[in-house]
Amino acid sequence: MADLHPKSDISFVEIFLCSAFAACFAEFCTIPLDTAKVRLQLQRQTAPAGDGGTSVPKYTGLLGTMVTIAQEEGLSALWKGVTAGLHRQFIYGGLRIGLYGPVKFFLTGTSGVIPLYQKILAALITGAVAIIVANPTDLVKVRLQAEGKLPPGVPKRYDGALDAYRTIVKQEGLTALWTGLGPNIARNAIINAAELASYDEVKQVSDSGLYLHNLDCLFEFMVMDMEAYRIRTMIP
Repeated sequence: MADLHPKSDISFVEIFLCSAFAACFAEFCTIPLDTAKVRLQLQRQTAPAGDGGTSVPKYTGLLGTMVTIAQEEGLSALWKGVTAGLHRQFIYGGLRIGLYGPVKFFLTGTSGVIPLYQKILAALITGAVAIIVANPTDLVKVRLQAEGKLPPGVPKRYDGALDAYRTIVKQEGLTALWTGLGPNIARNAIINAAELASYDEVKQVSDSGLYLHNLDCLFEFMVMDMEAYRIRTMIP
């Protein structure tokens, strides 16, 4: 029976921390794009357009949405939910990559050449496990991002990420933190499989991975996560 301790020059803790901090860096750099995406997805055409009785969307396009948010709520509003986003990326980014090697070794019993389908299976499992743990952070992040400019006298629903965790548990129950878990598992497991399995396969077939393997692990994970996050901002 295979175990969860494949031979590696890099420990699980080191891989976890490298990938977690790289994911957090990518999150901080790209969260304005994600905030704009969330607002575009949630908006309804309710803004009056004049005498015609029709309505127009408040936000139009990626750059237009970012400009509108900055003008109405301040530039810092583009980073709404960044604390919960960093929580998410530290947990999800660290686990999905940190567990990939051990799970792959557990499934195959070898750290050598393995079939692509087993890499995909390992990445699906680690993506699912990671988002199960990180789902509360994802929920809080989206709720904070979705809160736009409030009318005068209307208090904020949440006063930051930590208050959001407490408020959701108090008002809706602990299980509410895992709202939307099913779709989240499907989405993140598939994304993780596409990213890690393809990366692993390319590294394996490109001269035994000499080029990619010699890159610093933090740089590899940072580039991979920034590109993946850019793609995710375009996925509803």
